[in-house]
Amino acid sequence: MKKNFFCALAAFSFFLFSCGKSNQLHAVSENALFNLSYGNFEDELNLFNLAKPGNIRTFITMRDGFFYIANGEAHKILELNSYGDLLSLYFNDEVLKDVAFAGKDSLNSTKKAVAYPFNTLGPVAVDARKYLYAVDTLPVERQERDENARLLLSSVVLRFDATGKFIDYLGQQGPGGTPFPYVKNIYTTQENELVVVCTTNVGLTAYWFSTKGFLLYTIPVTQNTVPKVQREDSSEAPSYISIENIVPDSREHKLYVKVDYYMTSLDSSLKVQSGIDYYTTLLCPLNVETGLYDEPLEIPSYEYSVTENLTKEIYNLPFDFLGVTENGWFFFIVPSDEGFVVQMVQPDGQRIVKRSLAVDHSKILYYTLSLSGNGIISALFVKNENAEAVWWRTDSLLASFINQ
Repeated sequence: MKKNFFCALAAFSFFLFSCGKSNQLHAVSENALFNLSYGNFEDELNLFNLAKPGNIRTFITMRDGFFYIANGEAHKILELNSYGDLLSLYFNDEVLKDVAFAGKDSLNSTKKAVAYPFNTLGPVAVDARKYLYAVDTLPVERQERDENARLLLSSVVLRFDATGKFIDYLGQQGPGGTPFPYVKNIYTTQENELVVVCTTNVGLTAYWFSTKGFLLYTIPVTQNTVPKVQREDSSEAPSYISIENIVPDSREHKLYVKVDYYMTSLDSSLKVQSGIDYYTTLLCPLNVETGLYDEPLEIPSYEYSVTENLTKEIYNLPFDFLGVTENGWFFFIVPSDEGFVVQMVQPDGQRIVKRSLAVDHSKILYYTLSLSGNGIISALFVKNENAEAVWWRTDSLLASFINQ
């Protein structure tokens, strides 16, 4: 989860949650997997400057039980198993010198150390071939500006094959193309295609690449193009539309666009606008081949209460869109007093499952979350003493529903 306007909204909502208790939910047990120390050695994380302004550049993803942690502050990527054993190291040898990583010089070793001049790392993804994709920022002299769209074009996606060999970098048009604007996240599909989701000044844009890295589709998603809604009791349209996230389907050429809608609120006594209230959330499937939206799915909001002076107020807040599994379940998440509330929605919307994930926020300085294709939620929690990798086996929970 990245630090942006909506993370700020989530943080604000977390402050509000302290005023009232949420409905009691069944909890999913957390599995603590391994800890990482802080330091400058190859198997440690550099997270010493959390107090400095700016985004934290550390991200986690998990595939097939292997964890990939991009530690942008140390200009390196770690591949670890579920016990925390370091299997692969991708590192900038100008920053991390004298690497003693076992097996780095052995062609027969299953471990590898790969030197690459990383600049400022971003999200990472891995496909079924174990190809590694990593967002990186170009040096200032190689960055470009889109004056018409008022965007800084500074990001590329690096590609490494299963042996760790650097293949090339992808830009907007494919290998060696124009840099991307700010990359929100990257995803791989079951066909080993890559989807890059970027933030623009008018919404989000998804770039869909073939297995070989050639551009298949460029899909801009703006406030003017997403489905519109109206109040049931009037013809008033939403005064504000927020495109919160885009996630690709893993099987089809389809994007799921999560859109939050807000309405103007009026002070009935003064008859003037008093603010903007959350109205509803739609998950809008977009066929990238035709450019047409299928029937949207309404996503229930998170409901919480605030009690003050013996008066209880009920508020609604949108979930963040965490991702979609290979069997089509949609995952949404929001911070709560007890940790997180995760909402899992069946593809047709007929079944909605809510569970709590117990987390002590007071001990966490920063966190990053990831959803695997088989439905496991993983997290890296940055604490005072160390960083902790955990997961929640929500895949087992979904399997129990599928088998019913």
